[in-house]
Amino acid sequence: MSEGAATIRTRKFMTNRLLCRKQMVVDVLHPGKATVPKTDVREKLARLYKTTPDVIFCFGFRTQFGGGKTTGFALVYDSLDFAKKFEPKYRLVRHGLGDKPKGGRKQRKERKNRQKKVRGTKKAKVGSGKK
Repeated sequence: MSEGAATIRTRKFMTNRLLCRKQMVVDVLHPGKATVPKTDVREKLARLYKTTPDVIFCFGFRTQFGGGKTTGFALVYDSLDFAKKFEPKYRLVRHGLGDKPKGGRKQRKERKNRQKKVRGTKKAKVGSGKK
């Protein structure tokens, strides 16, 4: 995305000391352009709040009907350790900071139901795979 093509404005800014972060609603103005990627939004917010893009989590972006304006939410953590502590696992996976659960949903459910049928340490043997 070329520089100056999109304007980023923040509103409803709040400092959340308990969760060690700043949180805000982000408005992205991009008239005549496609929706701006979240990576670009993170980089511009990093410059705005004098931090690195890896501690910024953007999500929930919705483009207004007709385009030109997108609104979402952003969290700017004080450090990466606080981000890993407080962010949900799925958002950490999106950032590449967590690992995605292996196997499919159906496999996990089947394993859980097989484990219900045994007791004690045998649950681990059932979980490793019978088939």
